[in-house]
Amino acid sequence: MQNEDETVPSARGRIVMLVDNDIVRDSRVQKAAKSIADAGWEVHLLGVHSAKRPRTWMLGSAHVRHLKLHHTLLRNRHSVWRAALRRPLAYAHPNVANYRRRLVQSRRADLAASRLAPGAGRPVRRTWLLARRVTAKLQARWFALRARQTDSLAKARGNPRAPVERITLKFWQALLGDRAWRVLDRNLWDWDSAYGKVIDQLEPDIIHANDFRMLGVGARAARRARAKGRTVKLVWDAHEFLPGIRPWGIGSRWLPAMCAHEREYAGDADAVVTVSEELADKLVAAHGLRHKPTVVLNAPVTEGEPTGDEPVPDLRELCGVGPDTPIAVYSGSASVQRGLDIMIEALPRLPRLHVALIVATARSEYVQGLRARAAELGVDDRVHTLPYVPFDQVAPFLSAADLGVIPIHHWPNHEIALITKFFEYAHARLPIIVSDVQAMGDMVKATGQGEVFHAQDLDDYVRAVEAVLGDPQRYRAVYDDRPDLLHEWTWEAQAEILDGVYTGLLPSAAKPSAPAPSASGDQLIGAQD
Repeated sequence: MQNEDETVPSARGRIVMLVDNDIVRDSRVQKAAKSIADAGWEVHLLGVHSAKRPRTWMLGSAHVRHLKLHHTLLRNRHSVWRAALRRPLAYAHPNVANYRRRLVQSRRADLAASRLAPGAGRPVRRTWLLARRVTAKLQARWFALRARQTDSLAKARGNPRAPVERITLKFWQALLGDRAWRVLDRNLWDWDSAYGKVIDQLEPDIIHANDFRMLGVGARAARRARAKGRTVKLVWDAHEFLPGIRPWGIGSRWLPAMCAHEREYAGDADAVVTVSEELADKLVAAHGLRHKPTVVLNAPVTEGEPTGDEPVPDLRELCGVGPDTPIAVYSGSASVQRGLDIMIEALPRLPRLHVALIVATARSEYVQGLRARAAELGVDDRVHTLPYVPFDQVAPFLSAADLGVIPIHHWPNHEIALITKFFEYAHARLPIIVSDVQAMGDMVKATGQGEVFHAQDLDDYVRAVEAVLGDPQRYRAVYDDRPDLLHEWTWEAQAEILDGVYTGLLPSAAKPSAPAPSASGDQLIGAQD
């Protein structure tokens, strides 16, 4: 592995790519950084990590760096005055309620032990114990009332329809407009603190901001550079339709804050790229963009030198099964809206099938819940959780399976794009079983490369799996019959598009033209037969 410090300035220009994750689990940004660096740009990819000593490393010719993020401005959801306004009897923090509950239990236990102690039946002792018992009951009822108020307060705080939450949100939106994120989610400034100085020091020609958090970070960095007289271009890479996602932030203010932040800075982008034509249209409508975003698909790498020295792992060996055992594979983020539970629930009805879940971590609460459910159904020996592999090994790794599953639920953001795993399954030449979300469901129906089932419908999912396992070659044949699909669905093709976006912003950085062949037929110096 090369050192990150081995920087060789490029004639084409310097690009700083920003992403709000640890990079390792984001194949799109890794592919973009490596391919663009291979095309002659000087690339610096910045992400975040919780490690005390953030890493730096090389990804091909791209320089990768982890930054330290301190969540100093995460909103305090438990301030005393808000609790007093909404539930006057509630404790200011749920931990206080838990402490009081445990205190009542301990006092009851102590009282029960005292009643069994020698001499407890004496008149004075008995009167004293009676007084303690009455006091304990009154305290228990008082604490229980306040605990119920605390639980109610916690639910209200997470309820976007709660009157106080609605009024507060509307007030700040009316007062500040798209600037309201500064009050609704001040944590966005923590990201700016982590990235800002590093971007300024690198003095990029182009800032490539991935997704909505980094859009603001990149826009403010570009403004600072222009104020100093430097020419900097901003590319916004929109991975999601933000208003249509299932919110993963805490509290009801997170999504309105992120949407306001995106709206404020969307107009700063000199170029916008995104993952599908439909999302491109939605971004134009939502932000009044001057030009339709360029589509760069989340397709897999199919050519080039591997990024590591390790061979591709054997999926079947990791699952401990032979070549005749059918495997349904899921690769990617594991969360409720991804619908993985249906793969577990179906196993008792599919007695030979094994399930391989290739996820970022097997220790997450959701994945542990899937494992627990598999144990309840008696199928835990047929469920395997495996770690991610390098992005350029995904397709060959998956190819050992029999079918790829995308059981995603219906959310607006899920309807509009062919997601990364769709292309990875295709290049692994797997039949694809996908829920009836619009873009992917329509594509599978059109190509015949798999089966579509009604989302969250167990019976229909079982039908789809049985259909594929009954005649897998019928679905795999599509990849042989339609080589144009796989050619278009490659990162190599998409990297050319992305390079074109950069070149359009910096015409002086265009790739040098290949020299024309010599008319006289003379060989160039150093050329060999």
